[in-house]
Amino acid sequence: MNPWLLGTIVLVAAGLGPALWIGSRGQPTDRLVGLELGGVAVVLAMVSFSQAVDQPSYLIVPLVLALVSVAGILVYTRLLAPRR
Repeated sequence: MNPWLLGTIVLVAAGLGPALWIGSRGQPTDRLVGLELGGVAVVLAMVSFSQAVDQPSYLIVPLVLALVSVAGILVYTRLLAPRR
C-alpha cells in the first residue's frame, strides 16, 4: 500500500462521512453545504487514486466532475432562492 492509496482511503472516510451527515440534516442551505463538501471530497479522492495507481488518464473523470459539480451547485442555489 503506497501513501497515495492511504491518502485516498483517508479522504473518503474523513470527507464523505461529514458530507453525508451534513447533507442529510438541517435546512436546505445546510444540505447544500454538505453537497459541496461531498463533491470536493470525491474529486480529491479521485485525483489521489489516479496518482496511487499511476494512471494519468484517470484524471479526466475528476476534472469533469469538478466542472459539473460547480454548475450543479449553481442550479441548486437558484432553485433554493426565495421567490419574489
